[in-house]
Amino acid sequence: MSTEAVIVDVIRTPVGRGKPGGILSGVHPVDLLAGVLDALVARNDLDPALIDDVIGGCVSQIGEQSSNITRNAVLAAGFPETVPGTTIDRQCGSSQQAATFAAQAVLAGQADIVIACGVESMSRVPLGSSAAGADPFGSRLRTRYPEGLVNQGVSAELIAAKWGFSREELDAFAARSHRLAAEAGESGAFATEVVPVPGVDALADETVRPGTTVESLAGLNPAFRSERLAERFPELDWRITPGNSSPLTDGASAALIMSAEAAEQLGLEPRARFRAFSVVGSDPLYMLTGVIPATERVLERAGLVHADIDAYEVNEAFASVPLAWLRETGADAAKLNPRGGAIALGHALGSSGTRLLTTLVNQLEATGGRLGLQTMCEGGGMANATIIERI
Repeated sequence: MSTEAVIVDVIRTPVGRGKPGGILSGVHPVDLLAGVLDALVARNDLDPALIDDVIGGCVSQIGEQSSNITRNAVLAAGFPETVPGTTIDRQCGSSQQAATFAAQAVLAGQADIVIACGVESMSRVPLGSSAAGADPFGSRLRTRYPEGLVNQGVSAELIAAKWGFSREELDAFAARSHRLAAEAGESGAFATEVVPVPGVDALADETVRPGTTVESLAGLNPAFRSERLAERFPELDWRITPGNSSPLTDGASAALIMSAEAAEQLGLEPRARFRAFSVVGSDPLYMLTGVIPATERVLERAGLVHADIDAYEVNEAFASVPLAWLRETGADAAKLNPRGGAIALGHALGSSGTRLLTTLVNQLEATGGRLGLQTMCEGGGMANATIIERI
């Protein structure tokens, strides 16, 4: 029997710089994720033995993040051994996909209570570790794309060139992200979503730079240009810099998802319900543009239009991505990432999906908005989109 899938609670850690010396760099990623799992059940006085599954996102599943980190975190959090856990990889959208899978299990009547979560410690397991020294593509994929695939930074450059975004436009969007995130932090807007990390004396996000301006970003050099790539893409003038990209980040986040009936039986107050989901594939060269068709598909499935949406969370992997999304969708820019985005708040890959969901739920509650749309571009040319409704 199908039922409503509702969000009872959403939390995240403070964001740490994803390099040695960052505020979370001394925390093992299993312990980082275990901390939010423990905090989530404690905040809601939930017996963890009632949880049907824990679905976690993590991208670099190697080293300290290997061997099914979600199951390891479930056990590290002290949950009963009967609670299972699994780890998925849909690149940057891994924990958004985890939330989708959790909600779909509830909607299908196959689960009553599921935690969706995610973690990435980019200080301890550097970006690219999973494929270091290996060929992740194989001969058949290389035959299909004989000119070769590119990293996401080059894809962001191609998008900036295709849509004609100037360096100043990209930097202005980045400065906006820092300004909005700083304002949200100073106002206490993040206080209801950020939980402490055991052993870490910090609650503020480490990556937000309040004084960021277009002028201060102008001196940064392009991050992804090389002589080989410059020869391959002579049309690019290389506008993507560390300043208009999301920084390497450490973090974890989690969402408590259950059936409306289970929430009522437990005396828990749902905060939002899931309205619709979509996931799409897109051109792996322009791999970050999937957010555009994913958005249109999820709106169609929900029977909604852009005017119905009160807030958007579009992951700011690079400034060119939400700018292209705005250009193509015609959405209201004032509703986009109103508390800042990943350029300021970081992109702890496996955690970002449930981090965006956390911020979106709190934004709707703070403003009285009803409907929110979240979408994330993903490596390899994919994107997820989700619509939630505040209760």
